[in-house]
Amino acid sequence: MTTLESGQTALVSKPGSRFMLAHPAHLIAQGFGSGLSRIMPGTAGTLLAWLSFNILSSRWPDVFSTGAWAVIIATGFVLGIWACGKTGRDLGISDHGSMVWDEIIAFWLVLLLLAPVPAATQLWAFIWFRIFDMVKPPPIGWFDRHIKGGFGVMWDDIIAAFYTLLLFALWRVI
Repeated sequence: MTTLESGQTALVSKPGSRFMLAHPAHLIAQGFGSGLSRIMPGTAGTLLAWLSFNILSSRWPDVFSTGAWAVIIATGFVLGIWACGKTGRDLGISDHGSMVWDEIIAFWLVLLLLAPVPAATQLWAFIWFRIFDMVKPPPIGWFDRHIKGGFGVMWDDIIAAFYTLLLFALWRVI
């Protein structure tokens, strides 16, 4: 056990593959291993989202259609509430840095609502999403500090996705 600056007690300070594979919720919440990255796990999870969205959409366009992605994202959000809630409890930190399912779902949403766009536009979406997720401008920071558990973990990234989409909508208008 480790006591953090926030006063919370971490049951597992640096979860590894053994922790991730101990329960399906951990595997999902930790983005199938992308959240175990030693460097910027949230960015690693967002990169996994970007890569998987493009590979699945181009390889199996009939299976991964717009409607299918919408269902996957909605289902993934609900699944994420459970998985991130369980994993946060097991780690002793409600929004541990290794939990990246929230970035994956939120960035899939960004890509779905921007599509079809060129890779350069997707790169800018990636950059802006990461900025909003890391800086947490209001009300993202408020939700991050006050809404705990699985829903709180998932929700602040949905707002970061909204900000990213809003920025692109304004850019298209201007």
